[in-house]
Amino acid sequence: MLSILTYLIPFLLYVLIGIYFWQNQWKKLLVGHHVADQSATLNQWMRYALLIPLGLHAWVLYQSILADTGLRFGLGNAVSSIIWLTAFIYWTLGFFNRLQGLQSLIAPIAIVAAIAILLPLIFPSSRILDNTELPAFRAHLLGAMLAYSLLTIAAFHASLMIVIERHLHHPAGHPVFVNLPPLLVMEKLLFRIIWAGFILLTLTLISGTFFSNEVFGQPFTFTHKTFFGVVSWSVFAALLVGRQFYGWRGRIAIRWTLTGFVILLLAYIGSKFVLEVILNR
Repeated sequence: MLSILTYLIPFLLYVLIGIYFWQNQWKKLLVGHHVADQSATLNQWMRYALLIPLGLHAWVLYQSILADTGLRFGLGNAVSSIIWLTAFIYWTLGFFNRLQGLQSLIAPIAIVAAIAILLPLIFPSSRILDNTELPAFRAHLLGAMLAYSLLTIAAFHASLMIVIERHLHHPAGHPVFVNLPPLLVMEKLLFRIIWAGFILLTLTLISGTFFSNEVFGQPFTFTHKTFFGVVSWSVFAALLVGRQFYGWRGRIAIRWTLTGFVILLLAYIGSKFVLEVILNR
């Protein structure tokens, strides 16, 4: 098992980056500095500095999940992995010129990732998953984690779009939102992320349902996790159909995105929490 210090080092780096960014970016905005006066050099430094705790976080997850004969993938490791993937994808998005305004949110992203890296300590798991030696199972698990991460980003963006829309109607709100991409750009990005997450979620459900023997080494059984997964898939499918044929956007799209994400949480994270924390199984 890893020492506590191994978790604390990336935790402290995440927190320091979040605090440093708050002091040098958000604080300047709060005292009235114009967005044009922000330091491009600082933005670059912050972007690459975040890669250090992200790399350490990935190494910690690898060591925590990997077992001699399989994988330990309890609640703590699962949530920490999803948030790590979410933070890494977000970090990558910052390299696109039209989305560089999203780097204003490094501080909250860093703090959430800092909390996430400690979750395997709070919710340790010694149980080793069955059939993890099967390549099909590992592919299924990776696809599921990527789907969760992308749809987590979609939910985050949907929530952010609510804040941006309110800012448009109340310009006196928090000045940090001035630096974010335009609402139409955010909406376009939202649906691209949802499409990518939806495709991965579809592949995950198909592999888990129709190829259960190859993936899990046992026949398919219909569980509450499968039920919530299918319901969530149906919500995102309806959203994409509504967008394509009826032009759904704005608040309608945001409500459907958040609804689908909440149901998806119940499908996997919710079931793990009940089994491992409440039922202690």
